Parts: sequence; C-alpha cells; structure tokens
Amino acid sequence: MTFPEPTSSFPLPFIKTDFPLFLAPMAGVTDPIFRTICKELGADVMVTEFVSAEGILQAWERNRRYTKIEESHRPIGIQLFGADGAHMGEATRIILDHEKPDFIDINFGCPVPKVVGKNGGSSLLKDLPLLASVAAGVVKAVGDRIPVTAKIRIGWDFQNLCAMDACRLLEDAGISMITIHGRTRSQQYSGAANWDIIDECARAMSVPVIGNGDIATAQAVAYVKENTAVSGVMIGRAAMENPWIFADAKYFLLHGVLPPARQPREKTDLILRHTRMALNSGHYGDELHTMRHMRSRILAYTKGFPGAKEMRSRLVRVSSLRELEELLSGIPR
Repeated sequence: MTFPEPTSSFPLPFIKTDFPLFLAPMAGVTDPIFRTICKELGADVMVTEFVSAEGILQAWERNRRYTKIEESHRPIGIQLFGADGAHMGEATRIILDHEKPDFIDINFGCPVPKVVGKNGGSSLLKDLPLLASVAAGVVKAVGDRIPVTAKIRIGWDFQNLCAMDACRLLEDAGISMITIHGRTRSQQYSGAANWDIIDECARAMSVPVIGNGDIATAQAVAYVKENTAVSGVMIGRAAMENPWIFADAKYFLLHGVLPPARQPREKTDLILRHTRMALNSGHYGDELHTMRHMRSRILAYTKGFPGAKEMRSRLVRVSSLRELEELLSGIPR
C-alpha cells in the first residue's frame, strides 16, 4: 500500500504530516526489526525501547543496542528514563555524541515495578517538582540541538490525577511535545483510557499533545482526530497484534472506509518474515534464543486465528524456524 505525499503544518519540523501516527515504545517489542515492519506499514514516527540513564552512564557499550537507529526509521526519538536531572542530562549528551536521533523522549509513564522501583517512569507523577527538574535537566543538556519530548500518564492513581499540572510544568521546562497515556499508573493496562483528560490537556497546552490508549482500530484514530484536540495518536499494544493498523488508519482517514479485509495467510507471511529478520539480525543471539524471544510476538500476531487455541499451545514452545514454518503451513490462504 502506498500513501499520499505528506504535507504538514505540525509544530515540530521532523514530523512531515499533520496528524502523525506514532509507534509507541515498548520494551522487548519495538526493536529495530519491528520498527522496520511498522514503518513499511505506515507508522509516521518511531520511539526506541526505553533505556535507563544510569545504564548509559555506567555501561554505555552494553546499552548502545537500545539506542541504535536506522536512517529508514526516521523520524525517530530515543527514550530515556531516570530520576536525576543532572544524570539524565549527562546520559543525553553521551547519546547525542554517538547517535543522531530526531528527538529525545523522557519516559514519565512506564508503570512496571522494576522501573517505578528505581524512581523512574510514572513514579515521578508522585513528585511533580522532581519531574520538572528531570525535564529541565535534559532540555538544558540538549540545548538547541534537537527537541525534547515527554510521555506521561494521567496520574499515579485516581486520587492523584495530575496530568494538567504535569503538562504545564513540562511545557515551562522547555518540553516540545507531550504524549499522554489515558490511564493512571495504578490501572497499568486495565480499564478504559480517559480521553476526556487527554483532550482537556491538549486544549490547554501550546505544545502539541499526542494521545495514547485504546487506539485499536482505524475508526478509533478517525474518532479522536475529529473529536479531540490531540495533534496525533500513539499506538502500542494494538500494533503488536496488527501492525497494519497504521495503513488501515491512513486509508480510512483518506477514503472513509476500511481497505479490503486481509486473508489469514497474509498475517502468517508476516510472522515468518518477522522471524527470519530477527534471526538474520542476530539481535537476540542464536536460533533458540531468538525463537524464545519471538514466542510472545508470534502469539500476539496469531490472536483470533482460526483454530488458534490448539495452535497457540504449540507456538508457545516453538524453538526453530522450521518448526514454525510447519505449524503455520496449515493456515488456509
């Protein structure tokens, strides 16, 4: 599928379309292989898997694998997390000395315990002065080289909904764009995303606000474009199961209808291509280690397949490309 030549009045120069579709950064998912696939299928902007600022400072060479970017993925940002503004700034300078991202993104939204436990990610929503200090530290380190953006949630829990206050502090600190996930940290990924709060923040900010949460269909993209003030959307878990969502959304926005339905074999072809790309890259080691990594990716792709229950019980143990090819060979074209 081809897309119209982009035209843009978006406030950030590296974004070449008026309503960009972002691929969300997801640990263990949005590696260079998956980014390549989503870019081909219409994603406008990429963000790398997050990396710890302390990891950059203490073991740069070991952590460089998370900051490697490819020209074909542009525009792309590198996402950092941490809770010390000076250390975050220092890590940012190291990255900029070795990589050429289009922007730096600060993770104030990750809810997982191992990040929150280090006072990173969404834990900073409990301490907005610290959040502002971290943002200011990165902005100062970057100077005028590239924009700095940030991603937040609407609050730590329902008793502490702080998105508006956080957005205002981030804008005052020099952040150029804010992505808001419409859930609290306490929700993790359960319940519904609150798009009313996202919309309220988008209407109040002078910097662009990107909405994230429950964008699972092309129709959902069209709805938030028409009914909220967000400047774009970020898609995460839905892309894991259906990376065609970017292409479908662009087609729907252009034509008002969905593209023709895809046959199951088109998805199995993509599964095999993704797996071969992962194996050829060596990104996850030898065949067995790569296949172990790919199991969760394959299970996401096969959600809703005919006869999926029996197939998935075997796919969860798949250990070689040949075995995967045999398992998928029975899918009708």
